[in-house]
Amino acid sequence: MKDKITDFFSSRIGIIVTGAVIGILGPLLQKFGNPKNMGVCVACFERDIAGALGLHRAAPVQYIRPEIIGFVLGSLIAALLFNEFKARGGSAPIVRFILGFFAMVGALVFLGCPWRAWFRFAGGDLNGLVGLIGLAVGILIGIYFLKNGYNLGRSHSCKKAAGWAFPGIMIALLILAIMQPRFGADGAGPIFNSESGPGSMHAPLIISLCAGLIIGFVAQRTRFCTVGAIRDVVMFKDTHLISGVLALGVFAFLTNLVLGQFNPGYSNMPIAHSNLLWNLLGMILSGLAYTLAGGCAGRQLFLGGEGDMDAGIFVLGMITGAAFSHNFGLAGAANSVVDGVTKVWQPNTQTMIAVCLGLIVCIVIGLTNRDKID
Repeated sequence: MKDKITDFFSSRIGIIVTGAVIGILGPLLQKFGNPKNMGVCVACFERDIAGALGLHRAAPVQYIRPEIIGFVLGSLIAALLFNEFKARGGSAPIVRFILGFFAMVGALVFLGCPWRAWFRFAGGDLNGLVGLIGLAVGILIGIYFLKNGYNLGRSHSCKKAAGWAFPGIMIALLILAIMQPRFGADGAGPIFNSESGPGSMHAPLIISLCAGLIIGFVAQRTRFCTVGAIRDVVMFKDTHLISGVLALGVFAFLTNLVLGQFNPGYSNMPIAHSNLLWNLLGMILSGLAYTLAGGCAGRQLFLGGEGDMDAGIFVLGMITGAAFSHNFGLAGAANSVVDGVTKVWQPNTQTMIAVCLGLIVCIVIGLTNRDKID
C-alpha cells in the first residue's frame, strides 16, 4: 500500500494533484476568513507569528497562523509514515539564517512569498505577475551560481531527538494558539492578536490547521517547491515540479471564479502596492535567497518537518527578518486612497538600503561558497 502511494505521489499526476489541492485550499481559506488575495502566504504568516510572540509591535499583523504549524506537522506525519524522517544538519547554518533573513526582507517589500504571488495573480492582482517575474529573475541569478559550483556543504546525520526540535517548536506554538495565555503582571504581554488589519482576518483555527496538515502531507510526498520548479526547468529541462506549480495557479484561478473572488486590477488590490520597481526588486532578492538556500519558503517548512535542522534555521531567519522589517520600518505597505486619488507606496531610505544590502550579501554568498573558482 505504501509503495502504491509513493508511486502515485512520485508521478506527474501526483504533483499536479498536489498543486490542485493547494490551489483550491488557498481561496477556500480566504472564503473562510483569511485575507483577500492571500489564502496562504508563508512569509506573511510567519510575520504574523513573529508579531503574536511580541517580536515586533505592528498591531495589524499579529496572529499565530495554524497553517504554518500544519505545514510542518503534516510533513512530519508523512515523513514518519514513510520512513523519511532523518535528523540532519550542519550545512552552513548561519549562512542559511542570513539567507532566510533577507528572503523575508524581500518578501515583505513585495508583500508576499512565491505562494502569495501565485494566489494574488490567480485572484486578479496583476502585481502578482510582476512578483513572479521578479522571482524568476532572482532564481536565474541563483542558477548562475549553482552552475558555477555553489554549494553550502553537505549536512550530517544527527541524533533523532535533534530532528524533533523544529517540529517541537511548532507543537509549542499550537499550544499557545489554542490556550491563548497572557504574560506579564498587567496581562499586556503576548500572545498578541490583531484587532484590525490582516492579522485579524483568519479562518477558524481548526479549518486552518487541517488545511495546513493536508498541504504539509502531500507537499512532503511530492517535494513541491515553487523555486525548485523553475530551477529544474532551466538546469535539467525537467518539467515535473513546474506541472504542480502551474496546477496551483490554474486551480486557484478556477476556485476564485467559482467563489466570486476573482477581481482583476492593478492599483488598489487588497494588501498590495503597485510600485513596479520595488515589487520586482523585493522578489528578485527573495528568489535569489531561496535558490541559494535550496527551496522556497514552503519547502523549507516541509524539510523542517522531515528533521532537516538547516531548513529550520532558515525559517527562524525568516521570522527574525520579519521582526526586524517591522521594527525598523522596512516592510512595504498597501496603496492608500486619499481624496479619491491612489497614493502608491514608496520605500523609505532604510528599505532601499536593506534590499540593496540583501542583494549584495546574497551575491557574496554565491561567489564565496563555490567548490570551483573561475
